[in-house]
Amino acid sequence: MVVYPFQHIVSTEAELREVVGEPGELVLRKQLSVLDAHCRTFIARSPFVLVGTAGACGACDVSPRGDGPGFALVLDDRTLLIPDRPGNRRVDGFRNVLENPHVGLLFVIPGMEETLRVNGRACIVRDADLMARMAVGGKHPALALAVEVEDAFLHCAKAFKRSRLWQAETWPDRADLPSLGKMLLDQVKPKDTTAEELDDLIEESYAKRLY
Repeated sequence: MVVYPFQHIVSTEAELREVVGEPGELVLRKQLSVLDAHCRTFIARSPFVLVGTAGACGACDVSPRGDGPGFALVLDDRTLLIPDRPGNRRVDGFRNVLENPHVGLLFVIPGMEETLRVNGRACIVRDADLMARMAVGGKHPALALAVEVEDAFLHCAKAFKRSRLWQAETWPDRADLPSLGKMLLDQVKPKDTTAEELDDLIEESYAKRLY
């Protein structure tokens, strides 16, 4: 429930369309029901995807997944796999998929301002032969998210152009931002540790437990 006392809330699609209008024919027709050659090429070049899920109650989660370009394995024009690498074991997205299979994916290629959106139904798989195909350095993922594609379409570059995301000269100085260890120390307030010690643990996990 929204707490802030907004004065003008759009509550129907009719109101929404009155403000934004209707999409053009090209925007509607670009939505595909399969992964065509261009979608496959995009996924093969992408090292990063955002995975959006929602549980049975509607609570949402967006989780980043990344690895070498093409880490998401396209099995056919309706099926793709996203390997699960070692993380924090929260498995928020996986728990959502167990309750509600609908997922939304956003594939990104560094330096490219267009993105690829894929929506579909997912399940969690652990087929040994497929896990072997997604191994890195001899280490197999234990699980993967299998997505049955329902629609796929390329998204224009306006958001990336407005944000100037790939323009390094617009990036903030990392030294002006607190470290992850410092932020966790302030948020969680663990006893008998320092921000520096937390940062060391985080760096160790990056160095030794990526796969």
